[in-house]
Amino acid sequence: MNTLEVFEKVMSIREKGIKAAIATIIRTKGSTPRETGAKMLIYPDGKIFGTIGGGCGEAEVIERAFAVIEKGMPMQYKVDLTEGLMYEDGGICGGIMDVFIEPVI
Repeated sequence: MNTLEVFEKVMSIREKGIKAAIATIIRTKGSTPRETGAKMLIYPDGKIFGTIGGGCGEAEVIERAFAVIEKGMPMQYKVDLTEGLMYEDGGICGGIMDVFIEPVI
């Protein structure tokens, strides 16, 4: 999935009047599953298009995206893959990703 595909989906969503959010990795430090610029589209029902890396970190971003969709206000969220569940559930990354989450209206 590339940036053009995401923007085509966004245009389709806007035409249909569907609310959603876009999460974009804006900075990484250390070992992360995806690079800066990776995007994921999140729908209010939890469906996604694209990925920012999967696992617990992506799930955290999806949860934050629901609030962005509801409030219509963007936010920045830091995904810390250096501690906690990522190691316990077999994750191999050990970095940090800053993710910008913005509403699609």
